[in-house]
Amino acid sequence: MSEFGSQAPPTGQQQPYPGSAGEVAYAGRGSGPRAGFWRRFGAYFIDNLILVVVYWLLVALIDSTLAYVIYLVADFTYFTVLEGGPTGQTLGKRALGIRVIDFRAGGPIGYGRGFVRQIGKLLSGIVLVIGYLWMLWDKEKQTWHDKIATTVVVPVDAYPAR
Repeated sequence: MSEFGSQAPPTGQQQPYPGSAGEVAYAGRGSGPRAGFWRRFGAYFIDNLILVVVYWLLVALIDSTLAYVIYLVADFTYFTVLEGGPTGQTLGKRALGIRVIDFRAGGPIGYGRGFVRQIGKLLSGIVLVIGYLWMLWDKEKQTWHDKIATTVVVPVDAYPAR
């Protein structure tokens, strides 16, 4: 049961975003603003730059194979915890003013779905990164991993975090 009762609003009807101080979001309706490709790419670049620096520090300190295993665990943990957390923001997303939210309800996605989203990213990248580029022609600007985890990436100014 959600904050809005046991039934979802009829198609096309507005629902208030929890914690938005009266602002109205159109979660799951295609009407609300979505983060564009370049903002998402920039956030991803920043996040991976941070993780690569950590990886190279690990390589300098320990065996490269062990460093890679630690890097993979750190990568999954970083994105799962931060995107699944209350703000839905990694450091890169925070820097560029975007966040991950639930497609239907508009709130945080939780750590379980954050992890599912990470598995989805593997699938998004498998076939010539088509899953990442999918947002360019999708009406909701969703990638495959967004669709798998039922999430959208939105500007923070339109969908503020609590």
